[in-house]
Amino acid sequence: MCFVVSTSFSRIAEGQAPYARIRDAEREPGSWLTYSGSYRSQRFSTLRQINVANVASLKPVWVYQLRSPGTFEASPIVADGIIHIVEPPSTVTALDLRTGRQLWSWRPSMPRDVKALGFPKTNRGMAILDEMVFVGTLDAHLVALDAKTGAVRGDVVVADNKTGHAITCAPLALDGKIIIGISGGEAGIRGFLDAYEPSTGKRLWRFWTTPATGEPGNETWGGDSWKRGGGATWVTGSYDPELNLLHWGIGNPGPDWNGDVRPGDNLHTCALVALDASMGKLKWHFQFTPHDTHDWDANQIPVLVDAAIGGRMRKLVAMANRNAFYYLLDRETGEFLMGVPFAKQNWAKGLDARGRPIVLPNTEPSEKGTLVFPSLQGAANWHSPSYSPMTGLFYVAAREMGSYYFKTEVEFEPGSLYLGGGEQALSGDQSSGAVRALDLTTGQMKWEFRLHSPPWAGLMAAAGGLLFGGTNEGNFFALDAQTGKTLWEFQAGGPIRANPVTFLAGEQQRVAIAAGNALFVFGL
Repeated sequence: MCFVVSTSFSRIAEGQAPYARIRDAEREPGSWLTYSGSYRSQRFSTLRQINVANVASLKPVWVYQLRSPGTFEASPIVADGIIHIVEPPSTVTALDLRTGRQLWSWRPSMPRDVKALGFPKTNRGMAILDEMVFVGTLDAHLVALDAKTGAVRGDVVVADNKTGHAITCAPLALDGKIIIGISGGEAGIRGFLDAYEPSTGKRLWRFWTTPATGEPGNETWGGDSWKRGGGATWVTGSYDPELNLLHWGIGNPGPDWNGDVRPGDNLHTCALVALDASMGKLKWHFQFTPHDTHDWDANQIPVLVDAAIGGRMRKLVAMANRNAFYYLLDRETGEFLMGVPFAKQNWAKGLDARGRPIVLPNTEPSEKGTLVFPSLQGAANWHSPSYSPMTGLFYVAAREMGSYYFKTEVEFEPGSLYLGGGEQALSGDQSSGAVRALDLTTGQMKWEFRLHSPPWAGLMAAAGGLLFGGTNEGNFFALDAQTGKTLWEFQAGGPIRANPVTFLAGEQQRVAIAAGNALFVFGL
């Protein structure tokens, strides 16, 4: 497979959003400079103009309607009076922050038969660095645009879409690097994570998620199954500048439901990896679900927090995993500190002292079908959790759904689905959802806000004592972050499959959410 730079990235002066500004994003709450609000991915804002006392007065200020309908999952980037969004599947649009007036829009030229195998034709966001916006396209390009005009500054071919590779995640901008993940685990790709030089488009390093022959971890695969072992990197990770470590979740192994062709734990699928950001070298890994046969990707947001454990301060990474367990790890070493269920599960007796699941018998997919909780979509998925340092609570939009898992024979064919089975999810009264507030250090649930159906919307906490979230039924809501009490609701008229953000327009705090085929911006 050939990876080439099709157009050199133009060199331009450091300006609008230099690395130092993004690194210190938590000190600039009036903007939203990176996918999860900051490198720590807490999705917590120190803005407090909108608070528990006045949130009931929140109303739409402006609404932007998409030009083409699609699955709208993008989290906006806000800087210097401009809000940037990605319209599905890969169109970047810049809007005036105060009015929603379109400033410019760029639509990539993609083949009519562009492949999206196992996921919707969507995009979850972009990155901004200096005076450029970076976006990954469905046909697996990384494109640099001028943030003020939308002019193309560069275009890099990351992978071959014909083999099932695609990009749906937001890049992460670091000091002199753009980090981009890949989708396509259901096509039997070999997953990777890339770093590119923003000024030239040169690829600086690549981390392969399935180790090759002779590399540590290859022994966890049978034969050459690692070559088509999945391990996609399709949700944006987190970064610790002090440790210079990237923390990134890795997807499921391939084929999804038939593990016979890939005996072993199948590293580093369904794992969290910590990479040296300079060279892309693996520092540690923690595998949540060894030898996964239920499609329980670890493509959830790792949340970085410093907190006391056992009487001493620790650098932590918290993760509500798709497999229904909530984990705390030491983010310097990967040491397992704690893990407890946060949603219904019937596949593991618990976790051992190292955090490895104690798998129950008769939970594998079968020809007749095996009922297991959670479903393949998991107790959590790509939508973001949130953490509030004011309450000490970790908030997760939990999915309560089981599935009958089926197993079939499978043969690998490049560019086609590589599944080895399927699932029939429970629905109706047999499925539901909830926003759950967990004690950060114990995982104990402090409160829950019940939802009618398993959610696809992320959460955002703010210093005004609020927690924002959304539902499949189109309700955008604000809860009391301390108690879970409903304080405000708005019916957006379409399902919410995105993460909220907040920022300042002039001196006025705003809250934004993608819902249906529109972007809504609210203010007092």
